[in-house]
Amino acid sequence: MAVLFRFLMALALAAALSGCVRSASPSFKAIDITGAEYAQGFDLPDASGQRRTLADFKGKVTLVFFGFTQCPDVCPTTLLEIAEVQKALGAGGERVQGVFVTIDPERDTPEVLKAYVDNFGAGFVALRGTMEETAAVAKAFKVYYAKVPGQTAGSYTMDHTAGAYVFDANGKVRLFTRYGSGAEALKHDLQLLLTESPPKS
Repeated sequence: MAVLFRFLMALALAAALSGCVRSASPSFKAIDITGAEYAQGFDLPDASGQRRTLADFKGKVTLVFFGFTQCPDVCPTTLLEIAEVQKALGAGGERVQGVFVTIDPERDTPEVLKAYVDNFGAGFVALRGTMEETAAVAKAFKVYYAKVPGQTAGSYTMDHTAGAYVFDANGKVRLFTRYGSGAEALKHDLQLLLTESPPKS
């Protein structure tokens, strides 16, 4: 009986300890990819021709989304959602940065990109690489995209991964948030990241 009692006590202690460990870790709504070896960064020109990297946004929680300006639903919905959450976070929203990477550099000229992201009024940064740079950065982020022919040569659309990568204030990839998860879930996750330890110098 004493042996059984000690065994049951050990099980209870182990369960309690594991519960403590779990509660110490953030409980994100999005897919936690902390420590992933992909989506490590980018080096692409913005709409003004200045090359940008994740280091430019250190100290901010950064969301990186791949899309194209003629996207009918996923892209504008995602950018509107990020802008909505940024506003809902109040002062914390100033530490949230949206980055839009075009997968359609053929049609998304710097002028088109700037006008597009400015429509959302959230300080988004738009990035546009060459065809080769676009393919390379999409591969580095494990983002799928492909041209879908339309009725005419210029009327094609693009299939692409629908979701955003979230980086913490230290520029480390932490989450992948799927399209359709909703503004409340995104706000919850960004609040957790914003309250983590300050960025390392």
